[in-house]
Amino acid sequence: MRSKCVLSCWIAVMLVVLAAGAGTAADVEVVSEEAGELMVIHAGSLAVPFRDLSALFMQMYPNVEVKAEAHGSRDCARQVMDLDKRYDVMGSADYSVIDTLLIPDHADFNLRFATNEMAIAYTERSNYAGEITGENWHEVLLRDDVAFGRADPNRDPCGYRSVMVFQLAERYFGVPGLAEQLEEKDGQKYIRPKETDLLALLEAGEIDYLFIYRSVCQQHGLPMLLLPDEVNLKAAELAELYATATIELTGTEPGTFVTKQGSPMVYGVTIPGNAEHRALAEAYLALLLSPAGQAIMEQNGQPAIVPAVTEQYDAVPALLKDLCVPLEGD
Repeated sequence: MRSKCVLSCWIAVMLVVLAAGAGTAADVEVVSEEAGELMVIHAGSLAVPFRDLSALFMQMYPNVEVKAEAHGSRDCARQVMDLDKRYDVMGSADYSVIDTLLIPDHADFNLRFATNEMAIAYTERSNYAGEITGENWHEVLLRDDVAFGRADPNRDPCGYRSVMVFQLAERYFGVPGLAEQLEEKDGQKYIRPKETDLLALLEAGEIDYLFIYRSVCQQHGLPMLLLPDEVNLKAAELAELYATATIELTGTEPGTFVTKQGSPMVYGVTIPGNAEHRALAEAYLALLLSPAGQAIMEQNGQPAIVPAVTEQYDAVPALLKDLCVPLEGD
């Protein structure tokens, strides 16, 4: 049965690629031989694009219901590694979360499939919204009558990336002690498990600004302040600069810690080792990596990596091998 489902999955994805190059699945009818629930766990910043992807997938497989949960990426990994919960697909806002927490014991491969960048979201009601710029934002955020939010670094990549932005901004602006001042502002009051948890606080006016991904600002129609490449963790060519920003994070065992270095922002996706519906999970990833899936990512402000890249090419399922390439030098 599984081999037949793999074949039907491959045919389905090829139909989408050939018949819907613009990124839609109009008039494509595929009946899956496998029915049930496909369990997907993903980063908060993937909620909108994966919602769109899942809707397209369920058009292709009307007997399948995709159920998705959004958490901070490190929380996603711990759901699998610590609690042994069963998910068929895991998408992370930082590919290295999968590499360091799941491979090799809880997953075999990791596909790097999209990028993003850090930005600062606000609203028209935010204090000094008409005054803040790319050159003075660090000064505005430190004012007594300004509150800003960020995610928890130990639970969500957006959290540790925010702290890295503070460090890179200190270097960029040449202001000694800036990173510590920003990190200590408001203490733990406006730190949440994932960055999207803070959107309600921003829209309600409880906070004025929010360190978040550019894609999320775009998806929610929020005004945003773009940051220079030296700060926003976007540019691959600035990898050495980003690596100067570091943070201590909790390790895989209680009481242990690891040093995380800054790096260009890259998303990763995998199939956990205990997945119950591997054939459908492979089809879901094939759709994600197809022109239709890439178009969904692009439309939601997350540039796709084409083709996807992996360090574990030999472990990639056969269905996906033509949709990715080995990491250079792998």
